[in-house]
Amino acid sequence: MAQQLQVSPSDTFDQSTIEKAAQVPVLSENGESVTFGSLFEKQKTIVVFIRHFFCGACKAYVEELAKVPKGALDAADTRIVVIGCGDWSLIKLYREHTGFTSEIYAEPTRALHKILGLGDVMNVSGGAPIRKYAPNLFFTSIVSIGRLLGNLSLYPKIGDTAQRGGDFVFGPGLNIVYGRRMVNNFDHIDVPELMQVAGVAYTGDEDAQAAS
Repeated sequence: MAQQLQVSPSDTFDQSTIEKAAQVPVLSENGESVTFGSLFEKQKTIVVFIRHFFCGACKAYVEELAKVPKGALDAADTRIVVIGCGDWSLIKLYREHTGFTSEIYAEPTRALHKILGLGDVMNVSGGAPIRKYAPNLFFTSIVSIGRLLGNLSLYPKIGDTAQRGGDFVFGPGLNIVYGRRMVNNFDHIDVPELMQVAGVAYTGDEDAQAAS
């Protein structure tokens, strides 16, 4: 039996908040508009709100999400969706940079973020422990700055750099299994913890074993 991890407690979300959030449109990598609620209408769905599309720490986190085996997700009848606050036209580039093959959406108005109470005040590291996916704040910050300097023309499209994200498990239907707002810029819960609350059999140890 897999070891039970200590998971950060879920925040509280009332049903009216979920219903309101479900009506907000999000944009696919082709610019197609769908409602947020349609993403988890028929299937349990892990929804990760990243910060902006050039956030180095969030990029590292999505790279970790990409390592979760499809077989483990299928066995739990679960999928992972990533949502950013930038322009949808950057999604394909973001996919290339992260290796994440599942669905990615954009919500540039940030109306959805506001409904779910995701913070938008820059907070570098206060209020939560350093997570395993971003152990070196200096390095992840340099990565973010480096990507920005190399693509200055894209800066207006990356999304609000003060926006924080969060990690959720929704569905099927207007049901929330877990939801946690980031309290700082490096505060996604570690991927094995998120998989545990979603009922996906993945500890992260599988990656080390495959590499050995």
